[in-house]
Amino acid sequence: MVESNFVEHFTKFQTLVTPSYLLESPYRELLFAIAHGDGKLYSVLRKAKLSEATGEKIVDELVSLDILKVETSREAPLRVHPKHKLPRDQRSYRIQDKLRFVQPFMRFWFGFVDYYSDELALGQGEKFLENFEKHYERLRSLVYEQLSNDLFLHYYEGKEKILSSGSYWNIYSEFDILAVTKSKKIILGECKYKDRTVCKNELTKLKQKAAESGIKVDTYALFSKSGFSKELLGMQNEKLLLFDLNDLKVLL
Repeated sequence: MVESNFVEHFTKFQTLVTPSYLLESPYRELLFAIAHGDGKLYSVLRKAKLSEATGEKIVDELVSLDILKVETSREAPLRVHPKHKLPRDQRSYRIQDKLRFVQPFMRFWFGFVDYYSDELALGQGEKFLENFEKHYERLRSLVYEQLSNDLFLHYYEGKEKILSSGSYWNIYSEFDILAVTKSKKIILGECKYKDRTVCKNELTKLKQKAAESGIKVDTYALFSKSGFSKELLGMQNEKLLLFDLNDLKVLL
């Protein structure tokens, strides 16, 4: 499907990138940086070699065009009061929102297609296809995280109100899902789109990351494409939620 659409009919699909000036500087560089990085605002602007003033103006324009959306950081400021002295290595740290593509097609285009546009326009798709097969995991993982978050919200419907949910990042680490309930309980989730079962060591690593980030977790949630080990399944309770691909059927 990818070969027939983006190699054999490249020109046709290029017209779907609208407005067409997104394929020109500086929009192209900005969108490329978002598709190939973690999406953090100032990291994106540095990678795109744009000043903050220019970059933020372009971001606002793309948000108004419904090309991008902003995922707001939920990280608490490191400085708790004006006279609070931070360690030297934390003084330059900035809390950053993340930039996300509204349409998966745009993320795919700037993440995989655009870099090879000159070759694809000539019908030469070998390098594009080789790169796609090598890095396809990057595309699927984010989609799986988003579906897992939807599944998580569906699971809690009628149980307890979720005040906020989604990916979470701070100065120490990043997490696929962090949710806060009305009763202020914290649920921390990890998504694994791998061709192997998830074992107890994944839970152990998640707990270590939470401790390093100073997050007091009430419940852990693991999402796995290929199921779980017998040991993990035996540990499942109200403090450990396990979801696999079959559970996603409720979203259909």
